[in-house]
Amino acid sequence: MLNGKPLICVTSDDNFLSAGPDAPRHIDSPSAYTAAIANAGGIPLLTSEQCPEEMAELCDALLLTGGDDVDPELYGETIYNESVKPDPQRTAFEVPLTKAFLARRKPILCICRGTQLLNVMLGGDLWQDLLAQCGYVHMNGQIRHNVYAEKGSVLNGLFGDVFRTNSTHHQAIRTLAPGLRCTAKSIEGIVEAYEHETLPILATQFHPERLTGVQWDDRTPDFAPYFKYFVDLVKKHVG
Repeated sequence: MLNGKPLICVTSDDNFLSAGPDAPRHIDSPSAYTAAIANAGGIPLLTSEQCPEEMAELCDALLLTGGDDVDPELYGETIYNESVKPDPQRTAFEVPLTKAFLARRKPILCICRGTQLLNVMLGGDLWQDLLAQCGYVHMNGQIRHNVYAEKGSVLNGLFGDVFRTNSTHHQAIRTLAPGLRCTAKSIEGIVEAYEHETLPILATQFHPERLTGVQWDDRTPDFAPYFKYFVDLVKKHVG
């Protein structure tokens, strides 16, 4: 905590796919993540893919952000087709980072890739290519679709039984890991959100950071209350 605000570690994206594996590595971060945390009363701190143990010790919580595909080796599979494009270096950093936060039982907020990564780390697996394996198109930034929230969940309490979200994911959860409870689904039954049964962990397959602030276009709820809920949860955990 600093000036009464929790420090939130935010994972970074990179130029691995756009520039190629031989190009100098650049660390990128869409500003929507850090803006959502700051507007909710937290202090976002980018990881820059360095010092996972120290980041977990320094920060009060973790935000696992979206990005490239999760490496199927993490759940015992080989790459399904050419559409599956993991980033080995990002995986090599985010796995120990996440383990460090889990070991300290600190709050974790997961979005898109982060939701998939944590599910895999806890023993679940994924559809590697949702279109090829299931026939569902969820990789379209213009899509807004209904999500059905479970009674008693954080999302249900904030936004009700049914609300609309965006949809920009190539992969999706196939088997939910032990200890996780599905809290929202799409009409097809795809896991759109989960909570951990005992740990302070919240996760969405959709991108709530793009549904608040300057990117919000009123086709969905404003998801600012979701980030406020998480920051308040972190404050309670620290206190």
